[in-house]
Amino acid sequence: MGKLAIISDLHVDINHFGEPELALLFSVLQEAQVTRLHFAGDTANKIDEALAVNDFFRQRGLPTTFNLGNHEMGSIQGEEMIEHFPDSHFLNLRYLPLNSQTVLLGVNGWYDYSFSDSQDLKKNATTKKAYWYDRIIERSGDDVTVNQRILTQLEGVLADLSRYQVILATHFVPQEDFIVHLSGKYQLWNRLNAFLGSASLGKLLDRSENVSQVVFGHTHRRFEDRIIAGTRYSCRPLGYYYEWQLTREFVLNNQLIEEYVPMKLRSVLRDNQRAFNTYKAVHLAEEFRQSMTLITYE
Repeated sequence: MGKLAIISDLHVDINHFGEPELALLFSVLQEAQVTRLHFAGDTANKIDEALAVNDFFRQRGLPTTFNLGNHEMGSIQGEEMIEHFPDSHFLNLRYLPLNSQTVLLGVNGWYDYSFSDSQDLKKNATTKKAYWYDRIIERSGDDVTVNQRILTQLEGVLADLSRYQVILATHFVPQEDFIVHLSGKYQLWNRLNAFLGSASLGKLLDRSENVSQVVFGHTHRRFEDRIIAGTRYSCRPLGYYYEWQLTREFVLNNQLIEEYVPMKLRSVLRDNQRAFNTYKAVHLAEEFRQSMTLITYE
């Protein structure tokens, strides 16, 4: 019997995680009797730091693999390196047998603007260049072309794995059900949905009867598992420290804000850093527990 943990959006640099926090995460994994760990992207902004996090857990005897998120991609030059990063623990369109019937398949993924309120490709590309982190990523082709190339390759891999049950770990969103459309004064943020994932990936997975579960992140929002076309979808990224549930509870319980807006909390937390650090030390383990997907296999 084995237990796989999949974690996305750890963001160790932005969240100021060092060895104490990683050791705490390791203890949470041990408590859950996890036997294998996979990071589904955005472990860190720099690939070297993401690799160091992977090594931290492997050095403690926990087999650990990963695929890339957009944040790691920003520190990697060229399409070949993004899609074929030279590390034996890197799973992108590569799979790892968990038993004789089940494999873990990693896919970096990408997006094609299909979740955008606007279908104007040029307008979406302009928005990306103006506002989105991914403008620094070097890809060979426009986003729609890159996404379709990945899907074509993935379809071939899934066909080759037709005899196996597939647990697919990816970074980007594959189903509309996990896209939040805001209204009122925050509806401007909807334009960024263009870069969250690909509805065409979801359609491919709908046709793939051997995909039993899909785990992803990137949303920085956590959702209850959903069954779509017979496949279980799990999305519970950790996200940035000012988005955590423990942070929400800290600022509301201490009446530090009148309106809860995560993006506006950083200055509040800086002004109350000592108290926040004390609160975080008590509650971070539970935040980790809420931010991982556990899958048992025989």
